[in-house]
Amino acid sequence: MPSRKPRKSASRRKPSARRTRVRAPRVGFVSLGCPKALVDSERIITKLRSEGYEVAPTYQAADLVVVNTCGFIDSAVDESLEAIGEALAENGRVLVTGCLGARPERIRERHPQVLSITGPHAYEDVVRAVHTHLPPRHDPFVDLVPPQGVRLTPRHYAYLKISEGCNNRCSFCIIPAMRGRLASRPIDDVMREAERLVDAGVKELLVISQDTSAYGADLHYRKASWRGEEYASRFIDLARALGTLEAWIRLHYVYPYPHVDAVIELMAEGRVLPYLDIPFQHGSPSVLKRMRRPAHAEDTLERIRCWRRGCPELTIRSTFIVGFPGETEAEFEELLAWIDEAELDRVGCFKYSPVEGARANALPDHIPAQLQDERYQRFMERAAAISVKHLARRVGERTRVLVDKVEDGIAIARTQADAPEIDGVVRIDPPGSLRAGDWADVVITAADAYDLTARLAGAS
Repeated sequence: MPSRKPRKSASRRKPSARRTRVRAPRVGFVSLGCPKALVDSERIITKLRSEGYEVAPTYQAADLVVVNTCGFIDSAVDESLEAIGEALAENGRVLVTGCLGARPERIRERHPQVLSITGPHAYEDVVRAVHTHLPPRHDPFVDLVPPQGVRLTPRHYAYLKISEGCNNRCSFCIIPAMRGRLASRPIDDVMREAERLVDAGVKELLVISQDTSAYGADLHYRKASWRGEEYASRFIDLARALGTLEAWIRLHYVYPYPHVDAVIELMAEGRVLPYLDIPFQHGSPSVLKRMRRPAHAEDTLERIRCWRRGCPELTIRSTFIVGFPGETEAEFEELLAWIDEAELDRVGCFKYSPVEGARANALPDHIPAQLQDERYQRFMERAAAISVKHLARRVGERTRVLVDKVEDGIAIARTQADAPEIDGVVRIDPPGSLRAGDWADVVITAADAYDLTARLAGAS
């Protein structure tokens, strides 16, 4: 994720000697939280750029600052409030949007001087607020934005948001209250954006939403035409359509509903990446019931075995919560046994944290912090041991990677098994002439708990 502090510009364009250009109003952006918030910021910036606004590289260069907040857990709320305070101290003119904006009283209590507060995915409201506090200036020489819009990610990968909101009612989560019920984009709209991104040089599309596998349910799987073919606004049809593009297609935030099984065939055929990001959250049926997780009664271990039989190259990543209210030692041991059996490739873990407004707050027997810490350490040790075993098998393998950056004489890249920012990396030493966005064929030479080391294929 980009730093929330605007970066200083490396150079300055000299004014034209033949005409005096009206200085465009400048807006600074601070984007916090998950990739979905990043996409929200991209949409707002794209709209403002199309109206002649510029994105300021520093607080001091901005005429006002927009802070796109996260408010999912208490630590994210604290970070958002601190970011708002920093923007006020450095600039003084601040608009707030995003998830925390759904609770404006929390923001006003701490920072009453903010100019405006809007909630999540309220793009037009944010733009109207910018118009109010920083009216656009007419400039006939303003350049148009590129057709793929303004993006905050590197040029070679992009997040593709297919829907907003969520119909699930997990007891620890308040996203439905913040972002509303599922609201899917029609498939032709999604595919036109995906095509523009690939045409602009994007080599990897990361499909995101609150519940990717529920895509289109609210539209009753409405059909639409793209490239002369008819597709339904449905998870599997979207995967098929995206699979026709010349790019890596990576699926995030997939709930293990039964219809997800159909995408495994596309993965085995190489049409989408053999990668599933599924937030299982726990391995104990009784804990999952208290969490009110969808599909908690499914035999997920058998599903995972079937997926791997159909696509042996499949990588599964997931996140888990330890220390959920009422979690007994026996239930935690069930989770460890589940992890041992599932042998997931990539695993993240969070210690349960109360979220204002979540129903889980009312559950009895909250777990003391010290016990949460102890269970977190035990869980991560178990997950790391599995990762060590999986990555050690890859030493000597030849594979294709996508280079994210080159720094300090080493190229940092990723295999198809690794999503940016959250999974492992491949360090290529020496990097030869590689640059960010390049494909490279490498041979894996070493592995640790999470990352790989490689040399360029053909290099001695």
